[in-house]
This record gives sequence, C-alpha cells and structure tokens, in this order.
Amino acid sequence: MNSSTLWWTDWQYRDGIVSVRSTGQKLPVKGKFLWVCFNWFVYYLCMEAWRTASIARKGPRVAFLPHRPRPWYFIWPALHAAGGRIVSDPEHADIVVYFEDATRADGRVAPTGRATLNFGCTDVTKTRVNTVFEQVFGYPLRADPETGTDPVVEKSEINGAHDGRVRNAPFTPVAGSVYQRLIDNRIDADRVEDFRCLVIGGKIPFGFLKRRPVERRFMNFNCEVKLTETDDWLLPGELEKLETFASSMNLDWGALDVLRDRNDGRIYVVDVNKTNIDPPIALSLRDKLSATRRAAKLIRAIADG
Repeated sequence: MNSSTLWWTDWQYRDGIVSVRSTGQKLPVKGKFLWVCFNWFVYYLCMEAWRTASIARKGPRVAFLPHRPRPWYFIWPALHAAGGRIVSDPEHADIVVYFEDATRADGRVAPTGRATLNFGCTDVTKTRVNTVFEQVFGYPLRADPETGTDPVVEKSEINGAHDGRVRNAPFTPVAGSVYQRLIDNRIDADRVEDFRCLVIGGKIPFGFLKRRPVERRFMNFNCEVKLTETDDWLLPGELEKLETFASSMNLDWGALDVLRDRNDGRIYVVDVNKTNIDPPIALSLRDKLSATRRAAKLIRAIADG
C-alpha cells in the first residue's frame, strides 16, 4: 500500500467486483455493497470534519510505520477526533504505531522515548490465536479434524478473510487451513451473536455487540450492532482474561472477536485484528461517533503518558 497515493486508489473495479489492492479482498457490487458504501460515506464526512478541525488544534502527533492507515481503519478517525495529526518522522511523534495490514509480518524495532503501539504484534494467524488462547484461558479452541467427531470450523490463516465453513469430522485436513471447534453462539433459532472487544492501550474499554443470521455466521454483514459496555456482556473475571490474552498477543491497539458458547457458557477468542476496520457499518451513526470520541480520549491519554 502506497501511503502517498489517494485512498480510493486502493480499490480496483473489474467485472462487477471491487478488489482491495492491499488485502486482496473481493466485494461484489450489489445493492447491499452500495448501501454499505453510502452508510460509511456519511460517517466519513464526519471524520473529515474532525480532520479539518484538528489542523487548528494541539493534539497528539502520531507516526505510522511502515504504512499510514486509510480512513476505514478505526485508528484514523480516532486520532483525528483526538485533535491529532499524522506526522512522517517518528522523532517528531508523541505516539508511534506499527501499522501493517498483514497477517504475519517481520516487524520493526520500536523507537524509544515515546509511546509505541503494536510493535510486538507481528503474528495474528489463526494458529497463533489458537495457541495463545489455550495458554491464557486453559481450555482449547483448536480442533483436530482427523480424530474428532463433532462439527468443526475450517478457516484460512489470513486475517479478515471471512472464509469459515462448517465441516463434519472426521476428515483429512486441507493444507493451509486451520481448524477450530464450532462455537454455538446462537441466541435463538435464527441468529448468532459475537462481541467485538476494542483494545486501546492494551485495555478493553468497550465493544460492539454484533448479531447476524445464523446462515451468515462467517460473513461481515450484521443485521444489528450495539455499542456495548464490557460489564453488560462479560462475566466477572472474563475482562481480565481477555486483556491478558491481548497482552500475550502483544496487541496494544486492535480488536478481538469473542463468541460465547451457549452450551458450556464459556467465551472463545476466534480472531485477532491489529488493523481493525471499525465501527461496524450497521452501528447507528450516533453510536459510531460516540465510540470514536471515546477512543479519541484514550489516544490522548496514551500520548500524555
């Protein structure tokens, strides 16, 4: 991704398909996609107003290595809502963020003398998520498709692919795929629910409760999203476990996708995103702005030390 180009050049259209150059994700141009674009664009206009206003405000200076974020990454509107601005030279920054939208990366040496975010978070593969989850929570997420007899979820390692599918074990695993137990996160016969926990400065201040039809459980289109306090969804002790998990992943900024199994009552972290695209489209504009302002306040706190 070339940070010097206009952000819309990251998108390529061909034969009714829009492709994201940096990630390879393909999005069919249909009615729902156009609705998503319109919904996001209204929020984007608010972000641009914040960005313009930040020019005259004295807020935190933030540098990104090796790439600058585009407007759809949550850190972009949050830093501008904080009155901050992006600077090219880390030596002139109050906060330096390691920002690379890649599932596995080589990483960089964190600069000293200023706040840094995500410099240790270089591996968010599903394999890594499975391993760290079991270490922190003490019970497994990974599944063995060759020896098990229960349904399992087959996914690629790639972050944000939304390519999960349910398969009935036993079967021979596919090379390059990862297998997790199928979490029964249904809240009724027709809908599933998950909780996207935002990680800001290593803490989880709030999240987004997302619901979608069960037949679209692995897709990124939600029918309902609510801005949710952690105490309203998590049980005692779970927040501390999730923050320990984030720390073990070296995740200072990003999001955890958490499911609760309605059979055993336990929570499971099924995905980690260090370059999260938030707030979710289906969230109301009022709550989008509220979430962004709350994140902005925490960015200012990080800059202030």
